[in-house]
Amino acid sequence: MTSLYQFLATSDHPAARAVRGLRRRILGLTLPAPRLVVQPMLWTFLGLRSVYFFGKRLLVCEPLFKAYCRRYGRGVRTGVYIHWIQGKGDIILGDDVLVDGKCTFNFAARFTARPTLIVGDHSAIGHNCRFSVGKQITIGKHCHIASDVWLLDSSGHPADPEARLAGLPPSPDEVRPIVIEDNVWIGSRSVVFPGITIGQGSIVAAASVVTGDVPPNTLVAGNPARKVRSLAARAAANGQPV
Repeated sequence: MTSLYQFLATSDHPAARAVRGLRRRILGLTLPAPRLVVQPMLWTFLGLRSVYFFGKRLLVCEPLFKAYCRRYGRGVRTGVYIHWIQGKGDIILGDDVLVDGKCTFNFAARFTARPTLIVGDHSAIGHNCRFSVGKQITIGKHCHIASDVWLLDSSGHPADPEARLAGLPPSPDEVRPIVIEDNVWIGSRSVVFPGITIGQGSIVAAASVVTGDVPPNTLVAGNPARKVRSLAARAAANGQPV
């Protein structure tokens, strides 16, 4: 069978060329799509899809996520996927919090009895975000966490080579809480390392690696993330604290 496939794929024989030509024509086959026919099909499909995902979100995804939360406020909602939650910890959500898409929450109870994730009012978390919580991660109010962001208060392995070789967990001082203050925007694919505080009103550009504290009203970018410019003047013009 392999030799026949190779013959048809590579041979210059007229039969092999004919088979390849027939294959190209079949793969390139297309049909007309008269709007009077396909548009009602599209509307029907979109309507059924909306009803299905609305029901899935309202009756399955949100209730399962809320069942895990220690406390949640009014208007907490999810997307149409079931979030992955591993380990025992506390999720505390304020009012009008969106945890969209499918996110991952890993709790490590080795370092404290109840590792905790806190998200303040009116904050939104995008698809495929990951939270590794050994002690505590706090996200303030009106924050925007874009998709594919990873926040970890522990690296999961000790920095000491001998301890790592022995398979030991990180030492307690290597597990350091993260604090994201109010009105912070963290761009897609960014990573926030243990012990970091991101000040109020700041922006972390996409794909940044935050290894040091970010002052309030500051735009940072890069690996490692560095200050690009201050947002203090704009914040002052809007009457916000700087």
